[in-house]
Amino acid sequence: MTVNTTVTVRVPAKVNLQLAVGPGREDGFHDLVNVFHAVSLFDEVTVTEASARRQSPFVSLTARGEMGSHLARVPLDESNLAARAALAVAEETGRGAPVDLHLDKQIPVAGGMAGGSADAAAALVACDRLWGTGLSRERLVELAARLGSDVAFGLVGATAVGTGRGEILEPMPSPGRYRWVFALSKRGLSTADVFREYDRLRPDAPEPRPDRELEKALATGDAVALGRALSNDLQPAALSLLPELERTLEAGRAAGALGALVSGSGPTCAFLVGGGEGSTVVAEREAEVVAALTRTGLCEQVVAADGDVPGATVL
Repeated sequence: MTVNTTVTVRVPAKVNLQLAVGPGREDGFHDLVNVFHAVSLFDEVTVTEASARRQSPFVSLTARGEMGSHLARVPLDESNLAARAALAVAEETGRGAPVDLHLDKQIPVAGGMAGGSADAAAALVACDRLWGTGLSRERLVELAARLGSDVAFGLVGATAVGTGRGEILEPMPSPGRYRWVFALSKRGLSTADVFREYDRLRPDAPEPRPDRELEKALATGDAVALGRALSNDLQPAALSLLPELERTLEAGRAAGALGALVSGSGPTCAFLVGGGEGSTVVAEREAEVVAALTRTGLCEQVVAADGDVPGATVL
């Protein structure tokens, strides 16, 4: 019998194709219609058995990655969502032992692409495999929902709509393949701050509703229609807190992007540059958008990725 002492799980970033936000609830959350789309910017989370002599801390964290200032924003203590995920598996099953948890990051930090949530999803899967706890996918999704609104999507990936506070997921038909460019800001935005600003700007926010034009565009693989249908109710709040993002969005649109929006709570800006067109057309458009965004001087990094892709995968 082979006993795992190290498990590595790869998990994707997300972009929100639609983020419709309702009024604030009594519990402090908001009802959402949140169309998640997993893209090929990946973090890898490695969980390794700690020395048998170590009893504390239960989770020891390290991180690396070519992320510039983003890497410095990764908390390496028990506040990290991935550390909380490891503890959640141990508490749920009554099993587990101290572990070393290493994050190899490509997903922006505090960037609106669910990097912390993705790492938590990966940690759930990795600890379950390392400790042989045999949690079902349904139980992992339940644990993910307790940890945070975006964590469950990291488990399932592809394209899905989240309702409630985003944690109730249903797959969405999306046979198309899309090419994206992401502008990573030099600054981060707190999700809580963005929601507070949203509440200030939209005290009369309506109940969120699905966008049927977006659903149709996804179902038919129509990249042009998808670009037109992209929407994010949090975008005005993100622009209010970080006005330079408007210049970033304008630069990408002017360079030919089919659609542009702030991803989630931001500040990462997402640009759809292609789908079913010829590869040369998409490559040329991508190059023009990347060059335009780079010239603004506003972006710490500009990266490209494909979508959609699967969720958390054991390597």
